[in-house]
Amino acid sequence: MLEITPSLNIDERELQLEFVRASGPGGQNINKVATAVQLRFDIRAASLPEDVKNRLVSLAGKRVTNEGVMMIEARKFRTQEKNRDDAIQRFIELVRKAAVKPKPRRKTKPSQASKEKRLKAKKERGEIKRIRQSKSYE
Repeated sequence: MLEITPSLNIDERELQLEFVRASGPGGQNINKVATAVQLRFDIRAASLPEDVKNRLVSLAGKRVTNEGVMMIEARKFRTQEKNRDDAIQRFIELVRKAAVKPKPRRKTKPSQASKEKRLKAKKERGEIKRIRQSKSYE
């Protein structure tokens, strides 16, 4: 079980890890060993609350396919173990962010003083522009 928050856990069996060949540093080893990791997580079939699922889809962005599968690629390191840990860590951070409920926005109105200040600034700017105008019609 992966612990996301004290009250939210995800079973590791819900994650699909696939090792593929990576580009980048590694010399001849790169052609022989599959070190990059593709982590797949089916959001729709996940054991997460609905609101967390919705926030996760919006946070993941283009990493989510049309079928609702999130894919994270990790190819930063030269070993499978480090790339696997990196992918899982990035996944956990993303789900943690999705688990946080956004603070509701409260509508506020501008104060009377701020309205007056804005209008005064507009008047002053208009006055400056009026003074600059050339009187070509005289």
